[in-house]
Amino acid sequence: MKERKIALITGASSGIGWSTALALAEKDYDLILCGRRSERLQQLSDTVKVETYQLIFDVRDKQAVFQAIEGLPERWKSINVLLNNAGNAHGLDAVQEANLDDWDAMIDSNVKGLMYVTKAVLPLLRESSWGHIVNVGSIAGKEAYPKGSVYCASKAAVQYFTDGLRLDLNPELIRVSAIHPGLVETEFSIVRFKGDTDRSKTVYQGADALRAEDVADAIVYMVEAPKSVTIADLVILPTRQASAYVINRES
Repeated sequence: MKERKIALITGASSGIGWSTALALAEKDYDLILCGRRSERLQQLSDTVKVETYQLIFDVRDKQAVFQAIEGLPERWKSINVLLNNAGNAHGLDAVQEANLDDWDAMIDSNVKGLMYVTKAVLPLLRESSWGHIVNVGSIAGKEAYPKGSVYCASKAAVQYFTDGLRLDLNPELIRVSAIHPGLVETEFSIVRFKGDTDRSKTVYQGADALRAEDVADAIVYMVEAPKSVTIADLVILPTRQASAYVINRES
């Protein structure tokens, strides 16, 4: 009998989370799908051929995070992979003009939410036969860009939290990785620009941006590497992108 493999994915209702769920299902991972949109998670559950379990919560809600994880049925507690994917950008403004609510939303989801989920899931990972945490950062966590200071800071926090976590968990041989995508065409910019689809399209125009599936493939590569191998830090960019703000756009 094959060993059962379980992956818990936050932000599974769209984008990178959705695509990674599909990719891990192809590798026979059963899936704990986490998000805020129950109808989307149900659609994803109906799409894959593996067993799934849905958890509906907002990563920013500390109590909801811990209640959801602690309430998992016993058969779903042997988690092997945690993909911390939930997070967003809100607004694109200079510090002197920025909305404080946008700052709170980014820090609460990208930083605190990721930490809450990690802390809640860690006891289950430690009891499993093997464990791997993959945190989704951003090229913005490596390089700041104009009008993105707090988003960049939140993703830099993901980088350093991941590095510290790897040190803390090294004695237990739990692998810890971060993946830092560049420009990926998902709902990301629609959220950043508060539903302005016309403005969001200009972000990707002429850039031949990554697809969510490209990032998902890289995540699966990291997770499926031999257990003696940790791909600790991976930056993935579209070929037309050289840095956080240098993009050779097709005219």
